[in-house]
Amino acid sequence: MNFVGYFRQVKRVYATKQAIPCIRKPLACVYQSIIEKRRTMPRILNHIFKANFALIFVSFLLQFNAIQAAENEKITWHAWSEELFEQAQREDKLLILDLEAVWCHWCHVMEEKTYHDPAVIKLINQQYIAIRVDQDANPDISIRYEDYGWPATVIFKADGSELVKRRGYIPPERMASLLQAVIDDPTPGPSVVATKEVIAGSNPEFSTKQREKIINTVNRGYDVPTGGWGTTHKFILAPNVEFALIKARQGDEAFEKKARETLDKAIALIDPVWGGIYQYSDRGRWNSPHFEKIMSFQSDDLQLYSLAYLQFNEPRYLKAARDIERYLSTFLSSPDGAFYTSQDADVSDKIDGHAFYPLDDKGRRALGMPRIDKNSYARENGWAIRGLTALYDATGDKLVLNRAIKAANWVEANRGLGDGGFKHGEKDRAGPYLADTLAMAEAYLALYISTGDRAWLEKSRAGMAFIEKNFQSTIGFAAAAIPKNSKGVFQQPLLQMEANVSIARLANKLLHYTGNQDYKKTASHAMQYLVTLDNPDNVRYLVGPLMAADELAADPAHITIVGSKSDAAAQALYRKALQYPVVYRRIEWWDTAEGKMPNPDVQYPTLAKAAAFICVNHACSTPITAPEKLHAKADNLIFSAQ
Repeated sequence: MNFVGYFRQVKRVYATKQAIPCIRKPLACVYQSIIEKRRTMPRILNHIFKANFALIFVSFLLQFNAIQAAENEKITWHAWSEELFEQAQREDKLLILDLEAVWCHWCHVMEEKTYHDPAVIKLINQQYIAIRVDQDANPDISIRYEDYGWPATVIFKADGSELVKRRGYIPPERMASLLQAVIDDPTPGPSVVATKEVIAGSNPEFSTKQREKIINTVNRGYDVPTGGWGTTHKFILAPNVEFALIKARQGDEAFEKKARETLDKAIALIDPVWGGIYQYSDRGRWNSPHFEKIMSFQSDDLQLYSLAYLQFNEPRYLKAARDIERYLSTFLSSPDGAFYTSQDADVSDKIDGHAFYPLDDKGRRALGMPRIDKNSYARENGWAIRGLTALYDATGDKLVLNRAIKAANWVEANRGLGDGGFKHGEKDRAGPYLADTLAMAEAYLALYISTGDRAWLEKSRAGMAFIEKNFQSTIGFAAAAIPKNSKGVFQQPLLQMEANVSIARLANKLLHYTGNQDYKKTASHAMQYLVTLDNPDNVRYLVGPLMAADELAADPAHITIVGSKSDAAAQALYRKALQYPVVYRRIEWWDTAEGKMPNPDVQYPTLAKAAAFICVNHACSTPITAPEKLHAKADNLIFSAQ
């Protein structure tokens, strides 16, 4: 007789309304079930049952208690700490890292299924120290394993060396097998590859041959049948679309088609009810979204749709940008003006995004609200500010600009370190992290361009000084300071391609806006790392480094407005200058009352009325006083020079 089976059957009955008495007295119910079974037995078996009932029932109780204990046992999760590696050394244990995201659907599934499986629980609690990390809250760990997606699973030895790195959801049976295999053989598996030493290139530029190879790779990577870059997951790959817009502005019709098609198809990922853009669509098409809304996607796509609206004068791109901004302002804005981090895809494990998001506003709210991660990080706020300034530049909407300024002021007051740098959240585990100060330095420069207010330029320069002081590595710039007592792989500085691209581009812009030649050294230092990435594994990702290299090799489109900032004519000219649709630009406003320009490399005349000047190759246009003539004049001078 399978008493464990009886017990589990009774447990299933508990879920019905008829089982209320059984819930109060479960053993009595089991006893009653046994007695009922006994009545159906042949006489001889009945005698045997009577003789052995006490022994059988004791056996049942032991199994009952064992099952209850197993089902009540949970994994003891720890927050990340270098001390855990010392504990693992003392206890002769391994460490397992579950790197998750608040918004991640498969992270929730893995928690519910895999990490509640009795076999997995037993193995982890006996042989491992379990660490759970929110990737948004811990940029240093997140960046190290971002290529593995979320959830990411990493197993370490006590010395900090990696044994296993796995991407995505792992079912319970496979996880239990993996855990046991590592216990039996704690040596690095095939997923762990030794990090190659990075040697600085002698020339921080791409050769003509390298450029051609990168551009050919971008072209080959385009999904002609469905549009966009990538085949399984469809989303706006921001560096590629930005590059396509730049090439389109230079007259490349093939890249213009790619940019337009990608942006057109991606409109299907914008929530038609609440606004905001979903993370991606799967199954190789644009109409099967994963419903997470993440700040990096909101910021990147808001910038791209704003630029595309200016470049192509397509109202649908402005609507897309407005829909993203609407979501940021209504769902990801805190009462004090800061921005939150993300919104989950699902309401709960019973109501997923596929059931929720097709509903209208009333229908959605009746079911609940997908969780919003209400942490306000400096990095995510810097990203949001850049997106908002791009929309302001395109539209002149002062409400949008004011939201950006309010967020910038909040970040400085609540995340500023006082010396140009920023912490990540309210209470950081480690840090400082490069991404926070870098995002805010970029945001400050964007605010300077949008407003002409020199205070923002000085804040951007302070951020860059903090980066140069705290994150400069032997080659390139590291993603974070290395904590004391770090073990194994965490003793190695981590360099991220995207961050070094941003540093190179930001430093180069500061060079042109200030005239300080030290920024050229900073940009070149970042590029020395970026050019080392030119290998078969990375070539498809090198569009960002290529754009940085192109900018370092040329002067930006340079438009200066001369006139008082209180003068309506000067304001109209500056508004028109901000709408000039180029990525690489130097837009300045010289009000003589403020003294000389931050970079006085051009001497402008003082006129009776406001005027614009377009400068190329150290020569400037005649004064332009009519805003409607500014863009055509700029095109004639800038593109003829190119």
